[in-house]
Amino acid sequence: MKKEELKQKICQAIEASKEQIFALGESIYKEPELGFKETKTASKVEEIFRTLGVSYEKGLALTGVKGRLKGKKSNRTVAILGELDAVTCAAHPGADPLSGAAHCCGHNVQIAILMAVGRALLETGAMEYLAGDVVLFAVPAEEYVEISYRNKLREEGKITYLGGKQELIHLGAFDDIDMALQIHLLTNTQVDSFIRLGSTSNGFIGKLVKYRGKAAHAAMAPSEGINALNAAMLGIMGVNAQRETFREEDYVRFHPIITQGGDLVNVIPEDVRMESYVRAATMEALQESNGKIDRALRAGGDAVGAEVSIQSLPGYLPMYNNQDLNQVFRGNAEVLYGQPQVIDGTHEAGSTDTGDLSHIMPTIHPWLACVSGALHSKEYIVTDVHAAYIKSAQALAMTIIDLLYGDGEAAENILHDYKPLLTKEKYVEFLNSFNQAD
Repeated sequence: MKKEELKQKICQAIEASKEQIFALGESIYKEPELGFKETKTASKVEEIFRTLGVSYEKGLALTGVKGRLKGKKSNRTVAILGELDAVTCAAHPGADPLSGAAHCCGHNVQIAILMAVGRALLETGAMEYLAGDVVLFAVPAEEYVEISYRNKLREEGKITYLGGKQELIHLGAFDDIDMALQIHLLTNTQVDSFIRLGSTSNGFIGKLVKYRGKAAHAAMAPSEGINALNAAMLGIMGVNAQRETFREEDYVRFHPIITQGGDLVNVIPEDVRMESYVRAATMEALQESNGKIDRALRAGGDAVGAEVSIQSLPGYLPMYNNQDLNQVFRGNAEVLYGQPQVIDGTHEAGSTDTGDLSHIMPTIHPWLACVSGALHSKEYIVTDVHAAYIKSAQALAMTIIDLLYGDGEAAENILHDYKPLLTKEKYVEFLNSFNQAD
């Protein structure tokens, strides 16, 4: 079968399965789970793999599931990634009433896409024409949330790093993969949905901050206490005073939350804790801004006589799309969405652990604008369901065929000229350089 005929057959199979694809996405949407806790979602993936007869590994980085489709040869391996976790947004209509988790970032769509591609490749017999394997990888904990909880998992030895792909890289789960693809949803302010290619993103450092003061009666003896909440507020104000020194091109962001602000209203707060990220567009800018922010946070404690403890944890690296791989995907996206609807991306101030992966192998992370409302907000809703689920799956499946068809020349050409930004060993060494506390 010729390559274009195979692509057409794959697209038809995905279209014919759309009701199953929608149903899976909706099922995951209704049972959102936070990172490293995605047991129900992982079970759904495992059940589909069993139904399709796909060999798989489970429990990777606690909840990850990795299925493998064998080609006529196994020269190279291309992975499609889908993220298992939700984000916390208690006000979202689809939020879990107990945990506040909600799928207002589109990860439920990613998993449905993952399964759609795998099913179509198997049902059409496409793997018989491909000189490589396809890995369907459902990965945990892309959203870097509940930092204190995850740090406790780390201290207990259950994980080493707080992000799902970080942990999987460390464990060697990507060692047998040559390149990776995934799609993420984006807010759309235009009439038609569109694809944004090649966007870069910020990296970040995770932070746990503790201010230790002295308790006293808040009304009768405030002079005998040391107010740790005031120290935290002064620390945040100190960071705000630094903002004019951050260069625009560095996209520096600091957005803390207070996770513990005191025990009782009539007791001077003595134990106040914060979580935050320090984000920036480059690792150099990240290290420079992190130093300034730490200095300001410590000054808040000094101002009132409180003790300050700052724990810096490895966050995510900036995202860099592989341009050769992007071009392969672009050709298929233009066929499906129309050439005017496939545009070059800009820098995004958010972060993803796919950025970590992009430092060690050819990776792409296109954005599909098909959502109304801001990401991670209660207004988030997928407005172009067909574009999100069906066209995305078709574009990824067609790209896999381009890469691995025949003798897999397209994949070989990309890998022949590829030089990773970091080796796995240097990557782990870099992460560990941030894993420190005062």
